[in-house]
Amino acid sequence: MGTLSSELGDVADRVVDGPRIYADANLPAGLVRFMRERLKWDVLFVMEDEDLRRASDAAHFRLASQLRRTLLTLDRDYLDDRRFPCGDCGGVVVLSAPREEQLERLLQRIDRVVFQGGSHMPLSGRKLHVHTDWSGELEPA
Repeated sequence: MGTLSSELGDVADRVVDGPRIYADANLPAGLVRFMRERLKWDVLFVMEDEDLRRASDAAHFRLASQLRRTLLTLDRDYLDDRRFPCGDCGGVVVLSAPREEQLERLLQRIDRVVFQGGSHMPLSGRKLHVHTDWSGELEPA
């Protein structure tokens, strides 16, 4: 028998159709709404939970992994492999763009390139830094 999150993760994989995202506190609420309404992603937004909004980066990283969700952030600190080793995580996507509409276009590209393959966690164990010059290429796992 595994942990509660590992046991429930298999159930969530069967119930939830589409990517499961853990959106940290620095993402704009409009971007979260875009992911939910336009892209139809299942998004846990930490700003909607009193306890989670005050959690540390390490706690968010750990919880996203436990919940089998891909962590989505604007915080480049997550690219530090010493602080945030990605071996067991559900994946990390760090977005970089100056305006919200550019972030939306990047999310649409991520949806096409990364999440259309049918896997709920296609970036498991990997990090992806997506910026306005991103070619759409995925690094090998």
